[in-house]
Amino acid sequence: MNRKQFLSSIFAAPLMAACALNGAERKMIVHKSPTCGCCGKWVQHLEANGFEVAVTDTDDIVEYGRSVGVPDALRSCHTGLIGGYAIEGHVPAADIKRLLAERPEAKGLTVPGMPMGSPGMEGSYVDPYSVLLFDADGRTRVFQSYGA
Repeated sequence: MNRKQFLSSIFAAPLMAACALNGAERKMIVHKSPTCGCCGKWVQHLEANGFEVAVTDTDDIVEYGRSVGVPDALRSCHTGLIGGYAIEGHVPAADIKRLLAERPEAKGLTVPGMPMGSPGMEGSYVDPYSVLLFDADGRTRVFQSYGA
């Protein structure tokens, strides 16, 4: 392998990793209440950022979240599934992409509640909020913070 081939392979690896997210890991299933407007805006945010989203309206979103391992204390108004992870609430697309690229051992990401300024909850002000990484036991750590 000559120097040019070596350098090409080094620079190609991150590009190939990014392309891997264009396939199956761009497809998300979102379960939401049929009457929730902010959930629809969050789905639009995901689609604008390259995700393919299939929406399922669910009458009992709390029970659905529980069934995929989202603890009650971490709940919001909708639950997405992608790449083996649960995505709860108004998680920014950039954080989902980072989760899929890094593949940490976790159950998923959550933005508990419905903070103003998060994707789908845009308005005249921004509440500081954190995206939390959570495990199967409900333990969390800050994955990313906004508006602080």
